[in-house]
Amino acid sequence: MASVILPSAPSESRPGRFGIYGGRYVPETLMAALLELEREYDLAKADAVFQKELADLLRDFAGRPTPLYFAKRLSEELGGAKIYLKREDLLHTGAHKINNALGQGLLAKRMGKKRIIAETGAGQHGVATATVCALLGLECVIYMGDVDMERQGLNVLRMRLLGAEVRGVSAGSKTLKDAISEAMRDWVTNVRTTHYLLGSALGAHPYPTMVRDFHRCISREMKEQILEKEGRLPDAVIACVGGGSNAIGAFYEFLQDRDVRLIGVEAGGTGTELGQHAARFQGGVPGVLQGTLSYILQDEDGQIAQTHSVSAGLDYASIGPEHASLHDSGRAEYVSQDDAATMDAVVKLARTEGILPALESAHAVAECIRIAGTFKPHDILIVNLSGRGDKDMGIIARELKL
Repeated sequence: MASVILPSAPSESRPGRFGIYGGRYVPETLMAALLELEREYDLAKADAVFQKELADLLRDFAGRPTPLYFAKRLSEELGGAKIYLKREDLLHTGAHKINNALGQGLLAKRMGKKRIIAETGAGQHGVATATVCALLGLECVIYMGDVDMERQGLNVLRMRLLGAEVRGVSAGSKTLKDAISEAMRDWVTNVRTTHYLLGSALGAHPYPTMVRDFHRCISREMKEQILEKEGRLPDAVIACVGGGSNAIGAFYEFLQDRDVRLIGVEAGGTGTELGQHAARFQGGVPGVLQGTLSYILQDEDGQIAQTHSVSAGLDYASIGPEHASLHDSGRAEYVSQDDAATMDAVVKLARTEGILPALESAHAVAECIRIAGTFKPHDILIVNLSGRGDKDMGIIARELKL
């Protein structure tokens, strides 16, 4: 059940708070582990050896920096703005998730934790976590909802091949929310030996801040690359938003650049009724879920609502607390794109640029398609292409009747 009790006043200076959002709402059993994680992360940020090891792995193992690609044919076909794609889909394992998995994997190693647990929806975080555990020689258990295991079967096979144990979750909606719940239960039981490698910018402090920081490289590179290519900043940055890790990574270095619009795209699903979508800012209210205070889709009794999206990675009832704060302040805009527009965007990008986006990323592409013509020819849009669509071919084939 979600709570709707808010702190008495916003405080930007309190660690783990983004205005009124964020915090640390967990069982007492986990407080020591979270405090240890916060302490070790603070030390690692100032540790040149840790930072060099992470930077080397991001470059030599993951494949950073990723290119900023001018989508010439898509730009010409849509008219209006010049469109660039930040190619996170070209990273090892196929998505941005490897950035955070490497960072947290090294932290776990630093803390002497030999066992890693993680949740996954679309499977990309699970694959990234299994990959890092194989690299570092750590035991790996991945929790995944039964529905997501069925629609993301390829990623389940990849995780198992990498040596991870994939545990199906049959409770609730059998999707990401329930996978997170099971991972947290595991962590409570095995907290002394286990690190929970949370995959998005949500959960209890320090996770939202830590995951954001591990993904800041996206917007840092993006800013440097667009200045080199165009000599100025973009007019807008667009990213899909589930929990919000790729989006906050794409937005963060532009937060102080007030002329750059930041546009987050949620899952519009199949309709506007509760249970037909996963658009938290269209019908959600503040509450506490899985360790943090943020916007949540819930019914009149405070029960977590069912959600729907054609993309497993956006199918979540809450959103990262920093996004909640950016929404309320107006610094970022949040819109939604439905399943049909998302599928159209997959086809459009594939047939104009030869790039097959993940269904999550295709939500951002769909918004770009919608608004590109409202911009002038010298304006610049950047879409964060957070992952590639190989994993989604079964869903795409069924939806498009290929």
